[in-house]
Amino acid sequence: MDAYELRAQFPVLGRVAYLNAGTDGPLPARATRAASEELEREAQDGRALSHFERRFALADELRSAYAGLLGCKASDVALTTCTSEGIAQTISGLELGHGDEVVTSDEEHPGLLGALSAERQLRGVSVRAVPLLDVANAVGPRTRLVACSHVGWMSGLEAPKELAQLDVPVLLDGAQGVGAVEVDVGALGCDAYAGAAQKWLCGPDGAGMLYVTASLRERLAVSRRGYVNLADPDAGMDARVHGDARCLDAFSLSAETLACALAAVGVLAEAGWSAVHARARGLAALLAGRVQERGRELAPRGETTLVSFSSADAVEERVRLAREGIVIRNIPGRPWLRASVGAWNDENDLDRLLRALDN
Repeated sequence: MDAYELRAQFPVLGRVAYLNAGTDGPLPARATRAASEELEREAQDGRALSHFERRFALADELRSAYAGLLGCKASDVALTTCTSEGIAQTISGLELGHGDEVVTSDEEHPGLLGALSAERQLRGVSVRAVPLLDVANAVGPRTRLVACSHVGWMSGLEAPKELAQLDVPVLLDGAQGVGAVEVDVGALGCDAYAGAAQKWLCGPDGAGMLYVTASLRERLAVSRRGYVNLADPDAGMDARVHGDARCLDAFSLSAETLACALAAVGVLAEAGWSAVHARARGLAALLAGRVQERGRELAPRGETTLVSFSSADAVEERVRLAREGIVIRNIPGRPWLRASVGAWNDENDLDRLLRALDN
């Protein structure tokens, strides 16, 4: 991989030490051009049948690209608007009720916790939270689902490999996984995996993916149905949903969103996913060591792309760093700052952050 060439694809990096892909990744210029070209085409040509045919074609391409990243068949991938949508679709579709339990971790994102709180409040489902590394061992006789992060958004810890051996369905929140680290849904042993375009895939807000095994799809009640979810939309009230993951697709993804997401994935794919993952992990490990040398406490982390560390006033320090052209984030409710390190970053970005932390 030519690291200099990859970095040159991202305009923001010419001005900012951007270490915040765990929130939203940097947009490559090719992706913004692709979105602009779609909008210009719509403005010049109108939006007749050919426009919708193009949207469907772009959706097929993006679905295949995401399937390649996840290590699965395209027919097992739904296109969503974000990680949270895929999570909510899966959890609500199981139609759990009183007496059923979901095991999760104590460092989950609101995107997962929101769906779980709805199950508890509306359906009487019991939700039990344990440390991420203990979720596999927490499964009991009433457990109907394990729902947790593949990579924890606060610390960068990875879910335990023992999840692959469980007899209950496993739903992984892949917001900090896909694009950042290698993902093989078969090896992970998960039944569902939800991810987003805008983070480590450097795409637009409003796009994402949901992998669901055929066996789990058979159990999901698809209560939310629109045109794109139907195999025979002209059949009126007798219309059937698609037999593959398209039954869970978001109702409407614009051509510009699809094109932007597809172009962004293409930029990273051309660099080579193995090289992208290895470089990001290596730079993150380098940053973690140098932060620790400065007396900052590191949050427990795996070999991932997130580096969270202590701060006496995380909000004030984040704001100060932003004024100096360094973009990271604080973790709400914890005295931590989090740097998200991608293959597009370089040691100059790390050095800018480290010098600023010394001040």
